Formats: sequence, C-alpha cells, structure tokens
Amino acid sequence: MLIALADRKAKAVHLHEGLRAAPHRALVLGPVLAQVWRPNPGLVHALAGVLADCTVPQARGSATPMRETKAGRPECIACATGPDITDWRRIGTALGQAALPSKKRPDTVDAWVTLAAAKHGSAVIFTSDPEDIAAYLAVLNPPDVHVHTV
Repeated sequence: MLIALADRKAKAVHLHEGLRAAPHRALVLGPVLAQVWRPNPGLVHALAGVLADCTVPQARGSATPMRETKAGRPECIACATGPDITDWRRIGTALGQAALPSKKRPDTVDAWVTLAAAKHGSAVIFTSDPEDIAAYLAVLNPPDVHVHTV
C-alpha cells in the first residue's frame, strides 16, 4: 500500500483518503516502513505526506493512533503495547504453518502485519500480496480481518 501511495496510484490514494474519516489512523508498522523507505527525495516527500495521516505504533514523532473526538482522544491498547513473547510465538507459528503460494518464503513482516490487524479487530489489510496475507490469516484465524488488494 505504501508503494502504491508513493506512486500516487488512484485506487490507493482514494482508499487512503477514505481512511482519514476513521477514528483510528491507518497503521504502518515500523518494519513495513523500513522495507519501503529509501533515501530518494521524491519517495521521501511522497511517504512523508502519507505518514502524516498514519500512525507508526510506539514510534516517537508519529501521529497518535486515535484521532481527537469531541469527548477527547481515546487510546488504542493494541497500539500502546508492543508485541509480547506470546505475540512473537504466534508470528512464528504462522510462519511455520502458513500455506503460502508456491515460490513464496515465510515473511516475518507480513505475519506481524496480520497479527497486528487481528489484535485490532474489524481491520482491513491493504496489500499487493493478498495470498500471502490470507495464508497467515488462515493460521491466526481472527474473527473479523479483511484483505483488500491494491
């Protein structure tokens, strides 16, 4: 999704703009950002604009996960707490049990994205690799996480 946004793909931009109305900002995990970020001025400029509307959980300088409301700003417990040992074990289990598409290798970042969505509940994962994410979701089996291809 970040790559599509940096490339100003119409579908990704439209989806991202729609997320601005949600009480919880779009989530970008630190390792996801690190996979995309490169010292290219055009890319840095594009991603900086996108990240202003997102939260990178527990990262200093990142926007807060929840937007301000008339009643104040609620907190997101899933964003406020980092992964614990049980979470890392669940990620490892997903890596070991996921029925990935052929020629695909287990990807810790994809599994972590999937677990973060599961911990948030009623989440949507925007990805260019829906089959990979679906394989991890099949192992983690959250009740209400959806995958949207960009």
